Amino acid sequence: MITPHTSAQRGFTLVEAVVVILISGIVFAVVAIFIQRPVQGYFDTTRRAALSDIADTAVRRITRDLRLALPNSVRVSGNYLEFLLTTGGGRYRAEQTSTGTGNILDFTTPGGDSSFDVIGPVPTLAAGNQIVIFNLGTGFAGADAYQAASNNRAAYQSLAGSTITLSAAKLFPWQSPGKRFHVVETAVTYECDTASGVIRRYWGYGINAAQATPPAGGSNALLATSVSGCAFSYNPNELNQRYGIVTISIALTQSGETVTVQAQSHVPNVP
Repeated sequence: MITPHTSAQRGFTLVEAVVVILISGIVFAVVAIFIQRPVQGYFDTTRRAALSDIADTAVRRITRDLRLALPNSVRVSGNYLEFLLTTGGGRYRAEQTSTGTGNILDFTTPGGDSSFDVIGPVPTLAAGNQIVIFNLGTGFAGADAYQAASNNRAAYQSLAGSTITLSAAKLFPWQSPGKRFHVVETAVTYECDTASGVIRRYWGYGINAAQATPPAGGSNALLATSVSGCAFSYNPNELNQRYGIVTISIALTQSGETVTVQAQSHVPNVP
């Protein structure tokens, strides 16, 4: 008779389990030390890239608007940058044709003129636009588009062919040497609020003689967050007034790390 062989089942002892836990802990600690820095570096790089992208996007938006600024309309007050945004421009008719036809823009009649012909391409026009001629900026009577009275802007009403009609007769104080006019769409302000850590864009508000900080009315939109510092400066370049220079500096901070982006934008100032 054969007796079946049986073997006793044996598990882990408490000592063996403790040893395994200790060894595993040491292995995990060693691995964590080697992995921690690469992982932290990855998160740091991702954060820097995100901050740089936010700052770069904000700077690009501001400089894109500045390229369309009305000549000599840029002004800075603290952390507020303001200018008049144009949609285009053209040349007005200053003399009649050889046959005595053509609607000229009259600068001599005291009552002003309510319509004129455009020479060449006609710019895009929309309700609420304003026609501005020969803007020289602050301090030039009759050539400052921000002034409430005795200014050089008139509200657009309609367009028929190449003839622009104003909402009311306007006597523009100064003629443009190049017979140019600009079409202003709206005033635009960029605000850098370091207390709230944001940059905002304002538009669609009224044109004010004194720079409002911030402007009242209109619309506004958030452009950037995590803002810890910024600076706007404007050099009108009086010696060569064809171009002014706006300098922009924006600093963004997250988790104790700061990314700073600086840029300069040329502003056409030929009126």
